[in-house]
Amino acid sequence: MNTKVTLAFAAVALVAAAVGVGARQWLFGDASSAGTSPQQPQAQSQALAAAAPASGAVAQLLSAPLQDVAGKHQTLAPYKGRVLVVNFWASWCGPCVAEMPELVRLHDQYAKKGIEFIGIGVDSSQNVQNFLKKIPVDYPILVSGFGGADLARSLGNTAGALPFTVVIDANGVVRSTKLGQVTPAELSKTLDAL
Repeated sequence: MNTKVTLAFAAVALVAAAVGVGARQWLFGDASSAGTSPQQPQAQSQALAAAAPASGAVAQLLSAPLQDVAGKHQTLAPYKGRVLVVNFWASWCGPCVAEMPELVRLHDQYAKKGIEFIGIGVDSSQNVQNFLKKIPVDYPILVSGFGGADLARSLGNTAGALPFTVVIDANGVVRSTKLGQVTPAELSKTLDAL
């Protein structure tokens, strides 16, 4: 009996350690970045942007079949030639929900500069509708379903995690990507440079 209990505790400890390592990887990137400077988020964003095969991925994003919250089919093609901040999110994603008010505030701040914010819900239409009833968002929200994860991967989100934010300049070049919750100062710095 003692051996079974000991093995059970060992198994639970092993699973907990694996979950901890996985969570750290998801939140902070690879282990080699541990203990880096406050510049780390910006460096990660720049590295992700450099890794994104921009032209084909952006074209794919602009032509991807999406739906608005009413179920009407849409694409991002009308936004071609504009500076875009595209945020992949889901209603069940805690960091996504937490960053939404900041994205709304940044949208309001940069709308006068012609910068378009677009949310792509990697979720069901019903979940997105229910979320928007609770948290008002004043920029376009489209729904990709779970296929949005593939779009995000093509733009450099190799982890397939959410939230994932992409800044695309007016020439269709990916200028910045951010895996994880947006840092308003970091996003503002990127947008101010455009």
